Amino acid sequence: MKLNKKRALITGGAQGIGFAIAETFCREGALVYIADINAEIGSAAQSELVAGGGSASFVELDVSNDSDWSRVCWQITEKDGTIDILVNNAGINIRKSIEEMSADELDMMYQVNIKGPFLGIKNVLPIMKNSGGGSIINMSSVCGLIGHKYTPEAYTTAKGALTTLTKAVASRYGEFNVRCNSINPSTANTAMVQTMLKDPVWREQRLGEVPLGRMASLQDIAEAALYLASDEASFINGVALPVDGGVTAY
Repeated sequence: MKLNKKRALITGGAQGIGFAIAETFCREGALVYIADINAEIGSAAQSELVAGGGSASFVELDVSNDSDWSRVCWQITEKDGTIDILVNNAGINIRKSIEEMSADELDMMYQVNIKGPFLGIKNVLPIMKNSGGGSIINMSSVCGLIGHKYTPEAYTTAKGALTTLTKAVASRYGEFNVRCNSINPSTANTAMVQTMLKDPVWREQRLGEVPLGRMASLQDIAEAALYLASDEASFINGVALPVDGGVTAY
């Protein structure tokens, strides 16, 4: 098992990409903590993972709240000693252009998509340094690498900041054996995207830009996270990994 007994904290782990990562990490022997702001879906996700044979616990977390992060990190270290893997996956997207988005909506986007990972890294770094290292994985986007005409500018700005934050942390904390990488996927085939694909214009826009001709599956992204979390990636640090079927190859 690639992650045998490693302690992994996954934000937004109750559904979508986060849940796929949690399932994959459980499969590979990790002790998984799924963090979510919604206790109902978080508890349901925990039950599903445990029923499937995984070791999983739910922790309630508002990623934009520093004291919440402190509490969750304390809970995990009290129970299991350390945190080996942090996946900053929680994120939101208010689908409005720069001309339409209000200042309050912009603040909300940044609270979750930038402040959340920043606080997570801040709280986990001392734990990883004390235990000899760890792997931090930030869920960015192809929009953190390129401009994208179909994506709100606020989302692109946030993911660009997250990609650069990743590299900054990697460069400063690599000496402590803390690796920090980002995954930069193209549009993933979530339940919401499946609904949006019914719109022929939207479908042509999104599929037409992917050389491989399909959406990224949740498992495509989860397997990339598994690699970056594992010892097989022990010399991978500061990388922005596109899981995009070639979107950024143009």
